Amino acid sequence: MEAYMDFALVYDTFMDETPYEEWCDYLVELLRRYEDGVLAGEEPDGNLRQERNSVLDLGCGTGTLTELMARKGYEMIGVDNSPEMLQIAMEKRLRSGLDILYLLQDMREFELYGTVGAVISVCDSLNYLLEEEDLLRTFRLVNNYLYPGGIFIFDFNTVYKYAVVIGDATIAENREECSFIWENYYHGEEEINEYDLTIFVKTDKDALFRRFQETHYQRGYRLGQMLELVEQSGLEFVEAIDADTRGTVTQESQRIYMIARKGADTKANTFPAADGA
Repeated sequence: MEAYMDFALVYDTFMDETPYEEWCDYLVELLRRYEDGVLAGEEPDGNLRQERNSVLDLGCGTGTLTELMARKGYEMIGVDNSPEMLQIAMEKRLRSGLDILYLLQDMREFELYGTVGAVISVCDSLNYLLEEEDLLRTFRLVNNYLYPGGIFIFDFNTVYKYAVVIGDATIAENREECSFIWENYYHGEEEINEYDLTIFVKTDKDALFRRFQETHYQRGYRLGQMLELVEQSGLEFVEAIDADTRGTVTQESQRIYMIARKGADTKANTFPAADGA
């Protein structure tokens, strides 16, 4: 899962057209749609209300979405395993003054001090987990740390997107201060997409460009696989949505939102989870 090292320096530059505000608004809409199930509609008091209003952003990256959610009034926690990405997130926090807790942790082993009302994980963060066992471990931790009735919203890129839409394509982009070449290689047998990144960043000295490379791996998943893993983890499946159309999932859906709830049989469970289970 090691990725986003040098690339973190230019990540926000090349993601500047990503509709984070739109994603944030939709996540808030989904959370509000399903939050009535928390404690069967009972309104908690004091510290419990604060836990219900807290949201964990798994794979928060440079914190752009995390900050937007914080501005919506949520108590945000961001978890990411890239020190370079979290450093940028904390620099944003310093400028904005928002009260966000950032934790350098692997999502397969994350630990919190208490429960949260919701967990979100978007922008294909979970596709970086290449084994079903890793997804199951993560889902079990999410279920463990969710407040009773709490909501888990995540997205994932499908096998169809990697195999048919992206395939073995090469993407290049040139900016004034930086450029990149993004080469995709799809490994059909493993259903894993390999990204070979070559990035050029202008330095202050003599306007020269520094060149560096990173390789990222993501695995495509099918809706049926995710449904099975959600159920095995103890979470309760709620809904699946085509992330692009906001409608019914089809065989040609490229990215899917899944909504799950803390399992009814595990509402008494609290942290920490034994061996991540």
